Amino acid sequence: MSFDTVLIANRGEIALRVMRACKELGLRTVAVYSEADRDALHVRYADDAFLIGPPPAVQSYLQTETILDVARRSGAGAIHPGYGFLSENTDFVRNCDAAGIAFIGPTADAMDLMGGKIHARQVALRANVPLVPGTTEAVESVAEALSLGEEYGYPIAIKASAGGGGRGLKVAYSAEEVEFAFESARREAEAAFKNGELFVEKYVLDPRHIEIQVLADQYGNVVYLGERDCSVQRRHQKLIEETPSPAVSPELRSAMGDCALRLCRETKYVGAGTLEFLLAPDGQFYFLEMNTRIQVEHTVTEMVTGIDLVQAQIRIAQGEKLWFSQEEIQLRGHSIQCRINAEDAAAGFRPALGTISAYTEPKGYGVRVDAGVEQGTVIPPYYDSMLAKLVTWGATRSEALQRMRRALNDYTIEGITTVIPFHKLALAEPAFEHGDVTVSFIPRYLEEKLKQLPSATPSAAEPVAEQPSRELAVEVNGRRFTVRIAGEGLNTPVANTKAATPTRRSANKKREVATDPNAVICPIQGTIVAIKTSVGAAVEAGQVVFVVEAMKMENEIATPRAGTIATLNGEVGKSIEAGSVLATLEA
Repeated sequence: MSFDTVLIANRGEIALRVMRACKELGLRTVAVYSEADRDALHVRYADDAFLIGPPPAVQSYLQTETILDVARRSGAGAIHPGYGFLSENTDFVRNCDAAGIAFIGPTADAMDLMGGKIHARQVALRANVPLVPGTTEAVESVAEALSLGEEYGYPIAIKASAGGGGRGLKVAYSAEEVEFAFESARREAEAAFKNGELFVEKYVLDPRHIEIQVLADQYGNVVYLGERDCSVQRRHQKLIEETPSPAVSPELRSAMGDCALRLCRETKYVGAGTLEFLLAPDGQFYFLEMNTRIQVEHTVTEMVTGIDLVQAQIRIAQGEKLWFSQEEIQLRGHSIQCRINAEDAAAGFRPALGTISAYTEPKGYGVRVDAGVEQGTVIPPYYDSMLAKLVTWGATRSEALQRMRRALNDYTIEGITTVIPFHKLALAEPAFEHGDVTVSFIPRYLEEKLKQLPSATPSAAEPVAEQPSRELAVEVNGRRFTVRIAGEGLNTPVANTKAATPTRRSANKKREVATDPNAVICPIQGTIVAIKTSVGAAVEAGQVVFVVEAMKMENEIATPRAGTIATLNGEVGKSIEAGSVLATLEA
């Protein structure tokens, strides 16, 4: 399909990443943004930008009709969804098709088969691809999950069929943990993907997490572009990725790649995609799921193959045949990516809010930064915690690792807490240097060391103050304009394509959190999604009594000591500020 304008239905660093690829292909770009993202970098960088709703994603970035309406109004002939949000929403894909707008990604039918983990397992069986023992139908109840736990043996993984990124994935190590895991997985799945369908599989202990990148065109041509090792994880979400994997031989790479090609051909897959596998300690690998979109960690594959995967997505959507064969793909050198998240690693990777007061990116040969923030950016509680992706390349793994250590030391982000100290610890660990990494890396090697890192006091963004400026960004009927101040008033818009440099900044001020031993304090700003106790209930020290969602993650809030609940101040669905008292214990 021919198009000259692309709407990017996302935000932050991935929106900027897609826009740059579009501009290099000579395509016009359209941004959408929520009220929380008025001053965001992706809004200013786009050729045109439209306000689509309030800060919560469900009222803005997940509003399919609003986004399609903006596409029509802006003249966009295609939509790139990035990752997250609408990237694996088959209804949205079909609505794009009905509107005559190209969706830069796979077809809805292929997404139905591979984007949903249950269907993907069924396809894998047909394609003779090894699977982790588990169900190929949805699991409807806690009782059914308990029965499967007895059948497979514990631990078991209770997983959302839709989406990815570790959301809606809970592990039960015993029958006593199944009910909580089941409820939590369903709640996260419904909140993140509007689909609470779950399935159960045996939880493979201490594997590596290996994934295969694929590209497929509309004419049946499909290739794989090596593997990525994504084993360093917290909450089943990746923090460090690298390619090639230190554990994958050429023979194993070929075997996993062949499985990926069979799955793609079975579904007539088109576009970029990633097939995830578990590599067990005994060398056996199992298909886990497929992500029918571009991945956060696509950068390391680009660094070693020299192939721009986002541009490839766009060119395939325009009807091009793949311009290289499997035999022409060569892996050169080694690449590592560290996700730079706004999280407090010393406090269990708790989301961290605030305002970036100073920001300097590392530079130099072999260093790449994909960022969506700058000095003055306010980090909101509504979206994913990732701020940037730091990527290095080297001729060898050792060179890429040394370059990453240097780049982390050169990266300055002040005013908020980030995972940069975690990355420094992780890369200094001998096990990582030797490539001896599994999904148990953090609890096995870093759990005690992380507790020794300074934990930041939770902060809250203060009201934004206007500063004098000759240029302002304004909105007229939801569309972004740049205006200049002239005398006492405003001129007519001087550019209706891009937002002006933001003129609003806020100082980062810390809010002291109470340390009352009789109070259950909320350490983060977020939304209460579960209350696990009641007034008069006896509780143990460290018992989880509240679950608060912030930055798309569920955070368990525990009691400071044993006692009896005297008061409860929160309600499910209620927003809560950092430092608020959720409950008190009898003195």
